[in-house]
Amino acid sequence: MTPGNFLTPTKNLMNLMTMDPFRLLNRQSRLFDEPFAMLRPFLPAEETLPYTAWTPPVDIYETDKELVLKMELPEITKENVHVTVENNVLTIRGERKLEEKVDRENYHRMERTYGEFLRSFTLPPFVDGQKIMADFKDGILKVTLPKTEAARPKQIEVKIK
Repeated sequence: MTPGNFLTPTKNLMNLMTMDPFRLLNRQSRLFDEPFAMLRPFLPAEETLPYTAWTPPVDIYETDKELVLKMELPEITKENVHVTVENNVLTIRGERKLEEKVDRENYHRMERTYGEFLRSFTLPPFVDGQKIMADFKDGILKVTLPKTEAARPKQIEVKIK
């Protein structure tokens, strides 16, 4: 037992006795909202299951000529990333695999998520689907979605009379 942990059950009981009853109902209803929620009471308080679906973070920004999507994919190889465009939907899927060098039983804590991911984005009508490019470097996937010529802003000269 680590120092300070022996009071944890008492502290949790005191919180339960003094907290708002609607908060408890909200916690109970959330048990069925997430996968593996029924296993939560058997896991240590701060632990989560590492083999669940995960969602890599994405930044999407726009320039005059293109939309750019940047996705963080740390420790994923280029071969484990697949980018497709079908019916005006950009789909990125892949998998982050657990290292085979260390036995899972030897881990003290696993906070990073492993397994497959899938992200889909509906493309706006002004994207030229034939010229989409993807670049993967240093764990960052960069997908460039060029705009059609008609969608690009045009500078119109105003004449003064």
